[in-house]
Amino acid sequence: MKPTYFLAAAALALAPAAHAEGLGAEVDYGRADGHWGTEIGAGYAMGIGGFSLTPGGGVYLRDGDTKLYGRVEATYTLPLSATIGAGVRFSGENTRPYATLAMPLIPKLRAKANVGPKYYALGLTLGY
Repeated sequence: MKPTYFLAAAALALAPAAHAEGLGAEVDYGRADGHWGTEIGAGYAMGIGGFSLTPGGGVYLRDGDTKLYGRVEATYTLPLSATIGAGVRFSGENTRPYATLAMPLIPKLRAKANVGPKYYALGLTLGY
């Protein structure tokens, strides 16, 4: 393999790491704590080589009520493709593990889905 091709391949493989760092915001609609509602949150991604750990939190708006929630996600971004991983959501007395999948729409904007026991959400992520 020519050195130029090797450097180009290495740059493509490391490209997701550049996108996995920093602040981000999410807006999701889903079912949590037995009710349908909207999650509005933010987090900070810390990543290296495609892997990322993202703690975050926000508010869950449902039936005219507001609840705070926190979450932690561990993900891996496939080069030039999807982000897959697992997370844990904390809200009140409920702790819910979930799987997560995000697909890029445009740079820094992704469609995202979270699915777990008694927790489902679909939305958009900006940043990270």
